[in-house]
Amino acid sequence: MELRQLKYYEAVARLLNFSKAAEELHMAQPPLSRQVQNLEEELGVTLIDRSSRPLKLTNAGQFFYDQSVQVLARIAEIKRATHHLGAEKKRWMGIGFVPSVLYSHIPKAIQRFISDNSNIDISLSELTSMQQTEALKSGRIDVGFGRLLISDESIDSIPLTKDKLIVAASSSSRLAAWNDLSLQQICEQKVILYPSAPRPSFADQVLNQFKARGLELNDIFETNSLQTALGLVAAGMGVTIIPESVRLMQRNDVCYLSIREEGLVSPLVMSIRKNDNSDHLQRFRAYLTLPTSEPSAH
Repeated sequence: MELRQLKYYEAVARLLNFSKAAEELHMAQPPLSRQVQNLEEELGVTLIDRSSRPLKLTNAGQFFYDQSVQVLARIAEIKRATHHLGAEKKRWMGIGFVPSVLYSHIPKAIQRFISDNSNIDISLSELTSMQQTEALKSGRIDVGFGRLLISDESIDSIPLTKDKLIVAASSSSRLAAWNDLSLQQICEQKVILYPSAPRPSFADQVLNQFKARGLELNDIFETNSLQTALGLVAAGMGVTIIPESVRLMQRNDVCYLSIREEGLVSPLVMSIRKNDNSDHLQRFRAYLTLPTSEPSAH
């Protein structure tokens, strides 16, 4: 499989038209069709249903398209960062994060670090806690912020703070008039959990805390992201459980309720490669403990 084949397929799958894709790629249509056919033969699956008008991707084709988009975006990022670093003699540091981290003190710490360290080029990647582990091992990122303590001999997971767990419900539901819910009352709702993959995830963290108290959620719907979960909640499809810091996300269609019982929490965890003592990482770690009102010091 060649990189150019991914580019060819991405254009065809996005436009669902060989002629338009060929025009965009500045090539003739017959060789483009042959390259896609060669790709299908190598994979041993049909990616595009050519009998459909307009063209339609098969299930395998949709999956391969989604993956191709990610691979091509990553390659473009690598090229951009490499050129940038080479031209300006900057250092590069990759940071991975789960969406709920955006409502903590971490973004301000990153902002201060960027402001005070113009010689370091920062790349941000939204990754689940488990994806951060693989990204750390492969060198795609240097530090990750997630919700799980990762058990891996090559990774150091460092708890920073703990968030109470709360419930998000639709502002138009009967729950909007309540201040809190008991765990038993939560079990009686349809509960939207995220992310559905890869596992273990924040969803398992939530489930385990109910299980530890002898309770089980009866009606579960799993989705891939915090944003999707809140969108479903707003549409009245159920409730979701989130870290309390996410309360800072002001939405007119979502209300936030406390959980009556104590002790349900989610840690905010920083993960780095074990024994990574690089200077820029040590400097960055110092910013995580500085009050937001104080200027950073080198």
